[in-house]
Amino acid sequence: MQLHIEDSRLKAVLEKVEAGQRLSFDDGLLLYSTPDLLAVGYMANLVRERLHGARTYFNVNRHINPTDVCVASCRLCAFGKRAKDPKAYTMSLDQVWTRAAEGWSESITEFHIVGGLHPELTLDWYCEMLRGLKDRFPGVHLKAFTMVEVAYFAHRAKISHREVLRKLIDAGVDSMPGGGAEIFSERVRRIICDHKIDGGEWLQVAKLAHQMGLKSNCTMLYGHLEDDSDSVDHLIKLREVQDETGGFVTFIPLAFHPDNTPLQHIPKTTGFNDLRQIAVSRLMLDNIPHIKAYWVMMTPQVAQIAQRFGANDIDGTVVEERIYHDAGSTVVQGLRRAELLRLIREAGREPVERDTAYRPVQRTENAFTVLV
Repeated sequence: MQLHIEDSRLKAVLEKVEAGQRLSFDDGLLLYSTPDLLAVGYMANLVRERLHGARTYFNVNRHINPTDVCVASCRLCAFGKRAKDPKAYTMSLDQVWTRAAEGWSESITEFHIVGGLHPELTLDWYCEMLRGLKDRFPGVHLKAFTMVEVAYFAHRAKISHREVLRKLIDAGVDSMPGGGAEIFSERVRRIICDHKIDGGEWLQVAKLAHQMGLKSNCTMLYGHLEDDSDSVDHLIKLREVQDETGGFVTFIPLAFHPDNTPLQHIPKTTGFNDLRQIAVSRLMLDNIPHIKAYWVMMTPQVAQIAQRFGANDIDGTVVEERIYHDAGSTVVQGLRRAELLRLIREAGREPVERDTAYRPVQRTENAFTVLV
């Protein structure tokens, strides 16, 4: 099919994309500013199909958020609460293990574990939680704790990031999620998340984790106070770390949900914004293999369309998600495996069930086998 480009400035970018050449900072600015979204999506789809063909990945996972108590007061967050807040919760170890069991079946391959920065829970407590999960569910991959949480554990325990990561690995962490990156622009971070580590420390923890053998995801929060140059800068910083370590598996653009936050005056992102973020991410992050359209944040319908705009992953069943639902997400808490299959097939893509390492999973009734 012949592409008709409305914005003639994109022709030079298309030539680079077709030749497999790396895009520049200025190319990124153009991709964000052009009104020709279909051309941007077309180019992103070229890269997506070059890497993955028609395959769209998903997994059967569940989220566990052990506590929403948090010492930070980030303006972007509707999840974290002070310890004295009557609506705050903190699970006991037994409650964490019970909650995991309630959502567990032989089909689940991953527990995704993140929570607030609790002022009293110790690193030893979290390590015991991990060991308990490994003992009870030895076949389940533990994707646990963001770079922000690792830095907080180190601060509280007065030990190095390396020592924290070693303890977590010894306790059972298999890989790390990519949250907490938000946007690396210090100008914006001072407003939306000044209680968190800065962007440089987030990147340092990520590099160290990769050097110690852990793979991780990476993210960018968009649709708040950032401008296009902030977004391009963020993507290029991730690309530079990936050049050095190769440790990022998946990039997930995260749409800001303003409801119930101090920034609730900011309008929500549109499907147009969401698709552009997916497409630009695929084009700029030439060394990160997977781009995920996280259906919890952008709705299953937009995530489905995103499979033609550069995304090759739609996330998983999730079962229960608290962080973005507290911020106003109105989508369902979880999707059944059959619904994910339907969404992918109706997008004209080939569904591939995966484990966290993107190895295909072959399923028979409730059991699964990882194909290596």
